[in-house]
Amino acid sequence: MPRADKCAGGRFYWPEWSARIAKLNAPRASGEKLIEPPLELAAEMMAANRSGICSADYELQGRGLGELACEARKQLLAAAVAYTRAYRDVALPDKPAAIFLAGHQPEMFHPGVWLKNFALNQLAQQHGAVAINLQIDSDTMKSSSLRVPVGSVDAPRMEAVPFDRGTTDTPFEQRPILDPSLFRSFGDRAALSLRPLITDPLLKSYWPLAVVRSRETDNIGHCVSQARHQLEAQWGLQTLEIPQSRVCDLPALRWFVAHLLAQLPRLWEIYNSALLEYRREHKVRSSAHPVPELNSVDGWLEAPLWIWSSESPSRLPLFVRQRNDELVLSNRSDIEAVISITPEGTAESAVEQLAALSARGVRLRTRALITTLAARLLLGDLFMHGIGGAKYDQLTDRIIERFFGIRPTAYLCVSGTLRLPVPVAHRSDNGAIHHRHCIRELQYHPERFIDVQSAGNNGNAQSADRWIAEKLRWIAVEQTPHNARERCHAIHQANEALQPFVVHRRDAWTADALQRAKDERSEKILLSREYGFPLFPESTLTNFFGGLLEKSSSSD
Repeated sequence: MPRADKCAGGRFYWPEWSARIAKLNAPRASGEKLIEPPLELAAEMMAANRSGICSADYELQGRGLGELACEARKQLLAAAVAYTRAYRDVALPDKPAAIFLAGHQPEMFHPGVWLKNFALNQLAQQHGAVAINLQIDSDTMKSSSLRVPVGSVDAPRMEAVPFDRGTTDTPFEQRPILDPSLFRSFGDRAALSLRPLITDPLLKSYWPLAVVRSRETDNIGHCVSQARHQLEAQWGLQTLEIPQSRVCDLPALRWFVAHLLAQLPRLWEIYNSALLEYRREHKVRSSAHPVPELNSVDGWLEAPLWIWSSESPSRLPLFVRQRNDELVLSNRSDIEAVISITPEGTAESAVEQLAALSARGVRLRTRALITTLAARLLLGDLFMHGIGGAKYDQLTDRIIERFFGIRPTAYLCVSGTLRLPVPVAHRSDNGAIHHRHCIRELQYHPERFIDVQSAGNNGNAQSADRWIAEKLRWIAVEQTPHNARERCHAIHQANEALQPFVVHRRDAWTADALQRAKDERSEKILLSREYGFPLFPESTLTNFFGGLLEKSSSSD
């Protein structure tokens, strides 16, 4: 694990931060933010990261890590500027001092995720740097609808409002809008469904931007993210964005990928051993978390990359096998290609061959851990995670240290909680659980709750006393193998005979439990922190972003 080295200034210790990551949780109260370590330490972290990369004694097929990182950042900046300025203006420093990075899927995420973009912008303006948000478009689009709370405060329910139709398992990079009419009408339909609870959602100004973008591109992820980025411009943010797909096609990233493939047996072993250690330490039982193990099948090694073709955009794991001085790349289905590279050779030919594959429509994309690994080592001076990514990147730290032999670069964790501004009575207070327990007590310990009046003419105090005495007599009898069955039957009989004496209490508690359960379901719907940012009023969002937004606006 990371050594106990100080960052510049002597205040920031990696082991202290690494130990705290596992304890990070989303804030509970609406409006609260989680920023760890504090943004004031960004300069120290950035300086330590840059120093570590520049001084690293590690070669990637004949090129030093620091040299390749310098080239990758120049290429990234040029590509991000070109991509962003195709749909919005952005003001950047003439000679950026650094690059700050974050990333997320191109979707309508919740405000706690969006908070990263505002923190990135603030850091960039404070340090004369550039902020770049990576759109992770190699991930698949999980849903073509947005969850919207509908109904009333007393009786809310969840409704999935579609913004498109059709399949959802295609990578964002390849996902076109399938139903333009449904896409165009989404804003009005979602706002109408939301209206009883929220009358002025951001949807009203945000979705028209997405519709305009759909006239320029039919890629659904581009429309959603570019519209959001244009809205950020209206609020004064000066950040760049770029899809991961374009990053993977940068020459420096292709060199990096070629190196990983050339060294795959070593990477494969380190990746899997680090993953198993992580699961043991964090008591993770699932074989899918935080990521699956890399497989080995009939001489093929699975690489931590995706592969698919533009004609058949169904992503599959990339498998690789050595053949003389070549590597055979395959999805073990309908794609097979060859690149010329050896563990000791350079990567010039392999980079050209990977570019030729891309021109033919074959897509190679880094998977989650390698995406953030490349971002932290090659693409930027400081990476900003959400909570999940920050925890999982403890695994990436192990891979960096063992594969590259360097101290893992520091990163930030930024998230927050914002709930819809809907008045909620908070009546549940977990009361349904308490009442369910009490009702169970009526079944097995009715003598504690006797109400003679409950039994009416069919029962009286004397009969209740008689059954209680009978039950207590059998409880006092020591259980043996010979009397166990008789003893259990007698106690059960007494409990049943006493039920008429608790019926009124049972009815009252059952009704109360049902009402409290309904209240809990309502609160769960209304108080979720996972609602997409377009459902919130603009004023609620700008208040949440608070000082981060004020600093960016005042600097214009």
